[in-house]
Amino acid sequence: MPYIKKLINAFVGICLSFVLVSNLCVAQTMSSKTEIQWLGQAGFKIKSPGGKQFVVDPWIAGGPKAPAIYKNDLSALGKLDFVLVTHGHVDHLGDAPALAKLNEAILYGPADMVTPLITLGIIPANLGFRFNKSGYVTPAPNIKVTSVKAEHSSLIVWNNPATGKNESHPAGEAVGYIIQLENGLKIWHMGDTGLFGDMEFIAKYYKPDLVMIPIGGNFTMNPEDAAYAIKNMIKPKAVIPIHYNSNPLAKGTLAEFESAMKGSSIKIIPMTEGQTIEY
Repeated sequence: MPYIKKLINAFVGICLSFVLVSNLCVAQTMSSKTEIQWLGQAGFKIKSPGGKQFVVDPWIAGGPKAPAIYKNDLSALGKLDFVLVTHGHVDHLGDAPALAKLNEAILYGPADMVTPLITLGIIPANLGFRFNKSGYVTPAPNIKVTSVKAEHSSLIVWNNPATGKNESHPAGEAVGYIIQLENGLKIWHMGDTGLFGDMEFIAKYYKPDLVMIPIGGNFTMNPEDAAYAIKNMIKPKAVIPIHYNSNPLAKGTLAEFESAMKGSSIKIIPMTEGQTIEY
């Protein structure tokens, strides 16, 4: 019996050692930070703490403020695990189909936007995934993306190769995304949106840490609208202003947003196009 007890204790010790080593390996591969690069307008490249890399609304080749290194070589973005698009307008859909095909990565987006992308032959059916508001996907292990409301329109403009002419195709409704990463960080990418009352509910229910909010005006909230939403309705830990400085019709500025945010303790993270931060 003592011999058996010794064997059992030795086995338990080996198992515990294996668990500790396994946990250590996981901890070493998991970064505590998320890398976020602004690609201009509403576009971001994000590297998660677990090393998964993806883009949201990547308007690059035609984006006037997109980093030059990517404009003529989309592969310079590195290997992408998946692609997110909030709606069909060119400054959001942008290069998402090309990146999906280049990386054999699934493009996730509003159902009635993904459908015409497939039926028009812009992406193959196996690279498009359809979901709608309140639906969620898990595009990579321990990463969850939930579709939430946005107040905006959506349209795909497609050049028909048979005629050489542009065609307009309805693309459902615009959405925003709550992106929850492996370490629990929640990013609310709002896409394009105007003010709406359910911003308060979304913030209360999903509790985003970091909000990417449009401030340009005309097509979206202007700086004053965005500041009101952040200070009074959402109240996140931090905010990154987006969707400005790329279109002359969207005249809102970072300075105007910062001025409208005066008196708030919420952290503003100003970024320049091409800049990468850790959060």
